[in-house]
This record gives sequence, structure tokens and C-alpha cells, in this order.
Amino acid sequence: MYDTTMTIFLDGNSLTLNDVALIATSTEHRVELTSAAEEAVKRSRAVVEHHVKSNEAVYGITTGFGEFANVRISREDLEQLQENLILSHSVGAGAWMPRPFVRAMLLLRINALAKGYSGIRLETLHTLLAMLNNDIVPAVPEQGSVGSSGDLVQLSHIALAAIGKGRILTKSGDIKPSGEVLAEYGIKPVRLQAKEGLAMINGTQMMCAFGALSVHKALQLAETADIAGALSAEALRGTDTAFDERLHKVRGFQGQMDSARNLRRLMHGSEIRESHRDKATDNRVQDAYSLRCMPQVHGASRDAINYVRSVIEREINAATDNPLIFPEGDDPAQGVHLEGGNFHGQPLALALDFLAIACAELANISERRTERLVNGALSGLPRFLAPKGGLNSGLMIAQYTAASIVSENKVLCHPASVDSIPTSANQEDHNSMGSIAAQKGWRVVQNLERVLAIELLCAAQGIDFLKPLRSSKALEAVRAEIRAVVPFMDIDRIVYDDVEAVRSLIEQGRINTLASE
Repeated sequence: MYDTTMTIFLDGNSLTLNDVALIATSTEHRVELTSAAEEAVKRSRAVVEHHVKSNEAVYGITTGFGEFANVRISREDLEQLQENLILSHSVGAGAWMPRPFVRAMLLLRINALAKGYSGIRLETLHTLLAMLNNDIVPAVPEQGSVGSSGDLVQLSHIALAAIGKGRILTKSGDIKPSGEVLAEYGIKPVRLQAKEGLAMINGTQMMCAFGALSVHKALQLAETADIAGALSAEALRGTDTAFDERLHKVRGFQGQMDSARNLRRLMHGSEIRESHRDKATDNRVQDAYSLRCMPQVHGASRDAINYVRSVIEREINAATDNPLIFPEGDDPAQGVHLEGGNFHGQPLALALDFLAIACAELANISERRTERLVNGALSGLPRFLAPKGGLNSGLMIAQYTAASIVSENKVLCHPASVDSIPTSANQEDHNSMGSIAAQKGWRVVQNLERVLAIELLCAAQGIDFLKPLRSSKALEAVRAEIRAVVPFMDIDRIVYDDVEAVRSLIEQGRINTLASE
């Protein structure tokens, strides 16, 4: 028996962003259906079987797909229709999608099917659960979705694995035939019946998987940005006056107020701040925008990320098939099917473009602070934070890298959602490109993490030049953690290793945890 405390139960309505991140990255928890979800699935399936018996024209059940929606399919060909759908739609291109994203896709598709509007058989859904719980991860190519009719291509590769004709991506990166892997675990490949192929692939789960993991990380990095900014402000002997609560209350944006509060907390009790509070010895009235306007810039990004979070949290518990099956009571004959377009990725496409912009701005202002730290004319610190400049270049090129990354982000922030291209002989004449928004959004989030790592590295070096003065308790804890993995740079060394060590601390949550204690 397995520990039920380590089980996430799906009902199609209660999955959280944290659940998605947990299942995507860890195999310690099982996933099961609630009894209510199982009953809902059975009722929906009974309606499908009624429609099959009545020989009614229902899209994707007794008809072809897309442009072939007007082609009726004979009863004896219905199973073949569904398998053909999966075979013909498994046409992805490019590199294999990383395993966490595929695990998230599989989880999200199971959750959508668990709502009981898709008409899938319970035993088919149990096969998908068995794959997830045994960490059987289909090999799914990154390219091929246009973000409408769902992520048909990527979800088809998952379905292809479930019917024993696809590929599995192992932990080591090897590729194995799915039939062989399913047999190893005693899992019988699915033999698709009416509606099931369509039910498995009609949805937004690829773009939603990328969106969920991007938002989860972006929420963390918004906190890290405040920490990096506060550490830079300290190294540059900036003022905390611009973070005064009264300033931010009169404007009223929640993210701005939250960021200002965080910055005040992070700098509270700093010896460095107290050392230059006397205006008789420090004639600076206000700092540059990259320091003074951190609450306004960081806060706007916080608000944007939280908006995207609300979209993603709604979508991870949404029914995104076509057609959708609506049982009415216990009589399958009373159930109805409705053809519509819930698979269209426009809500996600717009939101994920917004996410990329929000994260790019956090990176932009971070790079500007890094420039101030390494520029001796602006910082009052040794040029490029090198104790013996000239012989040593110090952290000169770290700023180059940050500049390169933020410039890349600007290209990536061109919105995918303003594009569209028709497919299926113009039957599908407007597509969202949400899949492209989702994947480039993830890259921007990753880039933000690297830029913040560079700023933290430079800020820690800057703080060290101000000894014996100490920063606040929170920021000193962060500086000490950085110094535990990256020693003070007194002579030149491979800076890549230093950046990666700090980036790893961010990824592990160590920076945020220490700053909050």
C-alpha cells in the first residue's frame, strides 16, 4: 500500500499551481482520481456510447476531423478512426521536450479528463495515471503546435505512447519504444474506442504546462529580484527613503506596495545604511532610477505575474475538449454534446506574452544595477569590482553577459499572440500561437534567473569592499550563503562557475529562504 498523505487526488477542479510544480519535478507523490471524478467519467462515457449506438452525427465520434468534419464514418471504422487520428497527428519536430514539462502535460490532461466532460473510458484514464505514477514519460517534440484545436501535436505523442506505438524518454535521455516500456510495468496499451483519441489530444495542456512552471518560477524570482536589488542598493550605499510606505500607499498598486515593504524589511538594521544617513556627510538627495524605482518596476512585474497566475490556475482546472459531453441525470439518452472552441489558446497566449514582458523588465533593471556596481565612476567602488584592476578584469565581462541576455529577452518579448496562420484548409482559420508564447516565456524566465545571479554575485563583491560595515541581518545571511559557494574575487578566475553557483542557490530557493528568516 502507498501512503495516502503522499497522494494528490484529482477531481478536475482542485489542482493547484504548486501541485503541478511538485508532480512535474518529483516522483515521490502518487496521483489518483477521486471517486466523484470516476463517476463523472463513467456518466460522460455512457453518453458517448449512446450517441454511437444511435448513429448520430457527432464531430470526431462519427465524423472525420477538421476539414473532414462533414465525412461520416461507419460504425465498424470508429476505433480505427481514433487510432488514425493519433498516428496522423504525431508529427512534432525539434528537440524532445524536457521530462518535467511532459509530466506536467500528462498530469494536466488527466485532470481535464477527470472533470467528466470528455467521454473517455475510465480504464483509458487509469492507463494514463499508471504512466504518470510509474514515471513513464513519453518523448514529445517541442515544435508543431499552433495553439488552437489544442496542442494537438504534442498531446498526440503522449497518446501515441499510451497505445504502445510511441517512444519513451528515460531519465538518462535514452529513447525506448513505448510498447516495450509499458510491458515492463505490466501496463496494457490502450485500444482506443470512439471519441477517446480526440479526448486525449484536444486541449491546451502543453502551453499550460509551460505556463504553470514558468509562473511558479517567476513568482519565486520576483522575490529574488527584491533581494538582489536590496543587496545592490547596500553595495552602492543607496537610500531607503524611496521605499517609505507613505509614498507607495498614495499610488495604491499592490505589487508596488509589496515590493517596497519587502525592500524596507531587507534593509532594516543595516550598518551600511546608517553610515551614510547624515546629510552633512552625504549630499545625495536621491538615487538613480534602477535603485529608487525598484518598487514601481518590480511591483508592476509582480502584479503582471500574479495576473498570469490567475489565468493559469483557471486553465489547469478547465475542460478544453471539443466536443464536450454534458450528461443530464442518469439517462445517457438525455446527455448532450456541444461543439465549440474551448481548446483555443488565446487566453493563455496573451497572458504568457505578458509574463515574458514582466520577467524581461525585472532582468532589464537588474542589469542596470549590475552596470552601476561594476562602473567605478558611478559606484565609488573599485572599477569592475577588481581589487587589482588592470592586471585583473574582475567582473567586467559578467555585465557583458547580463547585457547580452537582456537583449535576447527583448527579441523574445515580441508577442506570439498577435500572429495567426490558418490550418486545415481554412476550417481552423485563426490560431493563437500560445504554444510559442509559452516556450519563449519559459526561456525569458530562465534568462531572468541568470541575470539575477550575476547581480547577486556583483553585489556580494561590492558589499565586501565596505567592510567592516555590515548590512542587515537578512542581507548578510544572503551574502554569507553566496560566499559559501563563491569566495571573494581577489584575482581573476573562471566567472562562469561563480555565476552558475549563485544561479543554483536561486534555483534551490536558498536565497529567498535565507532572506525571509
